[in-house]
Amino acid sequence: MQRKLASIQQVIEVTSIPNADAIELVRINGWQCVTKKGEFRPGDRGVFLEIDAIPPETEPFRFLWTPKAVASDVVVSRPEKFRIRTLKLRGTLSQGLFMPLATFELKDVVPGDDVTELLGVTKYDPPPPAGMGDWRGPFPAFVPKTDEMRVQSVPEVLNELRGHPYAITLKYDGTSSTYCIDRYDGQFHACSRNQSIREGSNLYWEMARRYDIESILKEHPHWAIQGEIVGPGIQKNPLGLSRHTLFVFSMYDTDAGRFLGHNELRKALASVNLTPVETLESGECFDYSQNELLAYAEGKYPNTSNEREGIVIRSTEDLFSPTLGGRLSFKAISNRYLLKEA
Repeated sequence: MQRKLASIQQVIEVTSIPNADAIELVRINGWQCVTKKGEFRPGDRGVFLEIDAIPPETEPFRFLWTPKAVASDVVVSRPEKFRIRTLKLRGTLSQGLFMPLATFELKDVVPGDDVTELLGVTKYDPPPPAGMGDWRGPFPAFVPKTDEMRVQSVPEVLNELRGHPYAITLKYDGTSSTYCIDRYDGQFHACSRNQSIREGSNLYWEMARRYDIESILKEHPHWAIQGEIVGPGIQKNPLGLSRHTLFVFSMYDTDAGRFLGHNELRKALASVNLTPVETLESGECFDYSQNELLAYAEGKYPNTSNEREGIVIRSTEDLFSPTLGGRLSFKAISNRYLLKEA
């Protein structure tokens, strides 16, 4: 499922904020935004920009790009690097920008419509770590890219998973990588999130060589190994590691066209001496609410004082999500981590 950075959403609830005369809290989908008081009523529609969305420097977003702009839950640090962030206003968490539909020249739109491309909204990506390497080619088309939807964007997944076996794993704050054997020419690929990287002195090939991943995949050519590289020089190294390390979070079976289940993945990784991401909890009957998962996401990385990025929640069975259009897997990001990052 492609992330909707800008979408049409409908107001579910409007609530007051203590000691605030000019702002109030609006709930839409699974998110909450601080807006001007009286701007919305329940049932009203508007345009919602998610966290990490970058609006264009055109109307009606131009006011956001001024050096001193502060718009509801948005702060501009440097105009040329503007993006939507998580903020606390009057002690209330605000995540995203919600603007009245009448502000835009949009016709025949309904709640849920994706207007990202139509409005020229793009996604913020953090600066790549040093030693990323040179572009070799596009990301292999036969392997799904590494990405998870936030639970607030797809609250329907909670009911899809409810009552089923599940696992919750720690989300590592690093750079994602994928390793696979090309189904068509037999070539080994070491990939970043969006591209195949040329062999050389870079993070992705450093991990490939250290863990002898090419040899592993020649023995198991139908595997695509996906993990997070963490350590010095990557996202400020929040795990406090002394050297780069690969933690595997997924394995895709290119022959079967499916991801390995939680237990199946760990058994496969043990057989080839690769380290999985930490499992925080597993159970037979998922029954968490969104707020409970967001609270669960908060905490520190082991043996550090650094806020952890969050958690990933998945079915341990091979369940298909109609909402996601694929594997039933999603993430909850720590609000304390987001506020510190901002």
